Amino acid sequence: MVMNTIELHSINRWEASFLRKEVGGYFTHGVECRPGGTVLDVGANIGVFSAAVYERLDGNVRIYAFEPLPPLHATLERNAREFFNGRLTALPYGLASRDEELDFSYVPAATIFSSSSRDQENIEAERRRVTASVVEMIRQGGLGPVLRRLPAPILTLLVSRKLRVMRRLETHRVKVKPLSSALDEQGIDHIDLLKVDVEGAELDVLRGIEERHWPLVRQAVVEVERWQQNRDTVCEVLLTHGFTVSTEQDPVQQAGDIGMVFAVRP
Repeated sequence: MVMNTIELHSINRWEASFLRKEVGGYFTHGVECRPGGTVLDVGANIGVFSAAVYERLDGNVRIYAFEPLPPLHATLERNAREFFNGRLTALPYGLASRDEELDFSYVPAATIFSSSSRDQENIEAERRRVTASVVEMIRQGGLGPVLRRLPAPILTLLVSRKLRVMRRLETHRVKVKPLSSALDEQGIDHIDLLKVDVEGAELDVLRGIEERHWPLVRQAVVEVERWQQNRDTVCEVLLTHGFTVSTEQDPVQQAGDIGMVFAVRP
């Protein structure tokens, strides 16, 4: 399988568990992939979501994957060459509401937590939030039955210690641009699925879509951080542009103040 091969090349076991769980949660509430479609993977990391789409459609798909962090983009580009048979374009920038350069924090030992919204000032609060989410994932059986049997205080202590790696940040200056600019540059004339997982910058990505481009988007799935604060605004943006919108938050996501928004054209 493409996805398993990519995971073995590039990420550790618990990151793989997180990503597999996320991928499985995208295709629900009416969201589907059809052969021959065009998919945008915004916040691609190394391409695990892209690989899941590629496998679902037996390679009959066109994927544009956006990953601004140089270490992650290098691996994404390598995976694109080796496993996607020319069907994935790895783009070396992020998406935002305007063209600019931003400082992104890269977490080498836990790449999925890399973000423009995490820095040395808030990383301890972020680590506590992520710890709560990982502990709940283990309690749900996400990393096997052995850890699940540990008492909650011990489990929390173990996970918190494991996530000390989040303190080791690298700062990279990266480029971001509006999605509309990327659509024009790449000649993309329709989007069958827009997936957004950008660790807190979701609204900024959506605000980078000009009115002329919204009709091109058939479906969208957005992972929303700071769920209580941002859920309604994300939903309103999508409702305003003609989508039927559903939301979901499982116990693991609730522990981390994260949730999912699904948007489908009627």
